[in-house]
Amino acid sequence: MKKNILFGIIFLFSGMISAQNKNGFYDLKTKTITGEDFLFSSLIGKKVLIVNTASKCGNTPQYKDLEVLYKKYGGKKFIIIGFPANNFLSQEPGTNAEIKEFCTANYGVTFPMMSKISVKGDDIDPIYKWLTTKTMNGVMDSKIKWNFQKYMVDEKGNLVGEVAPAEKPDCEKITNWITGK
Repeated sequence: MKKNILFGIIFLFSGMISAQNKNGFYDLKTKTITGEDFLFSSLIGKKVLIVNTASKCGNTPQYKDLEVLYKKYGGKKFIIIGFPANNFLSQEPGTNAEIKEFCTANYGVTFPMMSKISVKGDDIDPIYKWLTTKTMNGVMDSKIKWNFQKYMVDEKGNLVGEVAPAEKPDCEKITNWITGK
C-alpha cells in the first residue's frame, strides 16, 4: 500500500515538473520588426499563419499573396505573422529597417512582421524550435525546407499543420483551414 502511495506521489510530482518545463505557443515572445515586445499570448482565439520570409528569393512575390489573404481574412479570428530569416543562400541580408521598407514599398505589407531571426541551426529562434519539434508542439517534427514555409496554429495555440514553401498562401489547404471547411 505504501509503495502505491509513494509511486503515485512520484508520478504526480514528475508530471508537474514536466508540465512546467513544456512551453506552449502562448508562452513564447519575440520582437516586432520595429523592436517592440510581442507576446504570443496576445493571439489567443486567433488562427495564426506563421511564415519565414526573405526579400531576395524566388518565392518573395508570395508577400503579395500573403497580403491579399490577410486583407480577405485577417482580423479578430485570423492573423499572418512574417519572420524574416537569412538561413537560405543569404536571401534576406537586410536590416530590420530595410526589410520593413522593402515589404511596405514593394508589396504593401500590413500584416505583422517580426525581427529577423534564424529558423534553423544552433541559433534557431524559440518560435521555430517550437514549430519544428514534436516534443514541444505535441504534433510533429518538421524541417524548414526553404523561405516561405507556412505553419498553421489554431485558435487554441495548437500546431495543426504546415504548407510547403512553393505552395501559394491562398492554396486550398490554408483557405479551408481559415474558413473551417
